[in-house]
Amino acid sequence: MAKHTLTEGPPSQEDGGQKLLDWARGLRETSPVWQEEQTGAWHVLGYTAVQRVLSDYAAFSSDLGVFLSSESFREGNYQLMDPPLHQRYRGLVNQAFTPRAIRRLTPRVTSIVNSLLDAAGDPERLDLVETLAHPMPVTVLAELLGVPAADHGLLRGWADDLFRLNFDDRFDPEKAKLVDAAVQPMHDYLLELVRERRKSPREDLISDVVQAKVDDESLGDEEAVTAAGGLLFAGHLTTTLLLGNAVRCLDEHPAITDGLRADPEGIPAVVEEVMRYRPPFSIVVRLTKTEVTLGPETIPAGSMVVPSLLAANRDPDHFPNPELFDPGRNNSHVAFGHGAHYCIGASLARLEGKIALGILLKRYPKLRLDESGTPEYYAAPGLFGPKRLPVVLR
Repeated sequence: MAKHTLTEGPPSQEDGGQKLLDWARGLRETSPVWQEEQTGAWHVLGYTAVQRVLSDYAAFSSDLGVFLSSESFREGNYQLMDPPLHQRYRGLVNQAFTPRAIRRLTPRVTSIVNSLLDAAGDPERLDLVETLAHPMPVTVLAELLGVPAADHGLLRGWADDLFRLNFDDRFDPEKAKLVDAAVQPMHDYLLELVRERRKSPREDLISDVVQAKVDDESLGDEEAVTAAGGLLFAGHLTTTLLLGNAVRCLDEHPAITDGLRADPEGIPAVVEEVMRYRPPFSIVVRLTKTEVTLGPETIPAGSMVVPSLLAANRDPDHFPNPELFDPGRNNSHVAFGHGAHYCIGASLARLEGKIALGILLKRYPKLRLDESGTPEYYAAPGLFGPKRLPVVLR
């Protein structure tokens, strides 16, 4: 029986996350691990315990098929696999995210950011998410995959549909149906593209995937579609939420913002601190393979474990003065995970965040949150950041 139990789950994030942070802080002061009575899930809130869950795949599995209600993009999904199979499938897309490959993207990402801002005209106000933070990473990933330019609008439209859903809660059967309905057109499109590339390969990521082999066997069409779709889902949301959270953090710290305008070399450190302070994903989920002791608790096999990346990144036992937004700190955050499942697109998200922030600060010296506007945040734990972020440009 659990030593520390909760009668209610975590609070909504619709206020921007402060209630969730207060909830996690209060619990962590007593214990890093708590069990929620209603669901049976185990919430992990301390940095050391979270890092253990993320890295010990022998005890904490990423194979969540028993929990997931959604059927979309399941076959060959390496995010739902444990090593060694996980590495075999993940390796199919690794080459697109090497440091050299990412550096080569700099001119194109810069061009995409400027084009999106140019297309907005010269308004006094706009929604940063709608104008830039959402379409920019979708466009970058579409080009990486090899989606024809004429079809980028289709892909962005499907991504828009998904972005409006709380598809962070895919354990809810009703929400899972909405997710499946929203992704079906994207699935069908990617399936056709996979079949085309199998016949006529090009120099793009989808061609690389369909020609690759796992254990000397080529991927099936559905597995290739899952690989492409997984990049689009996780890749665009990471950067979208990172950029929205970054602008929010800078608005709260004008002295840091002024310093960046004077010396943009500090932007990478700010991006890292944004990832710690407000990570794009507040939680991940694991399943215990065996009975395991974590902190003061003994967790049975087959239990859902929910490590909080957000809470771990604010743990005072690891980060001195964790409530202070400090880009100069020694930053070993877990926003991108840890161990075998470390986010494959982390380097791309960093690049996109650095470039977009630099351009925003240069183009709009008076950029700030719109006090007359109403931001909208993801409510359910999972995605952490704004769906809508009104800003003033001048």
